[in-house]
Amino acid sequence: MCTGACSKFISIPLYVLAAVSVICNIMLFFPDFDTQYAAADRNGEQQITEEVKYMGGLIGGGIMVLVPAIHIHLTSSDKCCANRCGMFLSIGFAALGVVGGLYSLVAAALGLSNGPWCQYRGDNGALQWGQPFLQSNGSYLADKDLWSVCIIPENVVQFNVGLFSTLLVTASAEIILCGIQMVNGLFGCICGTCSGKDINKFPDLRDSVVVYVFCRLTGQYVRRRRYQGV
Repeated sequence: MCTGACSKFISIPLYVLAAVSVICNIMLFFPDFDTQYAAADRNGEQQITEEVKYMGGLIGGGIMVLVPAIHIHLTSSDKCCANRCGMFLSIGFAALGVVGGLYSLVAAALGLSNGPWCQYRGDNGALQWGQPFLQSNGSYLADKDLWSVCIIPENVVQFNVGLFSTLLVTASAEIILCGIQMVNGLFGCICGTCSGKDINKFPDLRDSVVVYVFCRLTGQYVRRRRYQGV
């Protein structure tokens, strides 16, 4: 597969994953699909899970992945950035995507481990707001009978677990795809992007042993020999 075609294959799923991350993060601000908790939190009464405010899905898995996805997509185009410089820059952008994915992954993992912010009955029987599963180290996830501890918002545990789990999977996929693009960008820098024009710019590299090895791995060597008329 050409490195340019590989970039296009990577960028399209990144668009989808970034959109899913943003949507999940926004939904987490409205537990039980109700805006009253976000409004109360904005007025100083904390009723939104703290890890939601880290905006790992919006900033990390969303914006910090969307920007690299756009550049990687442009890199795959024959008429825009389809050169060694574009592939080199894609390595840096992909690294940004990895950082964003990691941020989203950590935020989601903390959200699952610490549990939701909700109203529950304390040891004295009085209703209070807090994180009843904070000291459980995530063990509450395996015991659904404990989920009824949270009274308000209704079904907030299921709500948070579902969305944070989605963010966790999405962030993992983003990290993998951006990591692949970093390797693909490195191959693109050395072997080019399957463009005959790109290959002819560097005739002194055609017979390089290093280029041969890298291009052999990415399927570029056959194309190079064709361009050379062999």
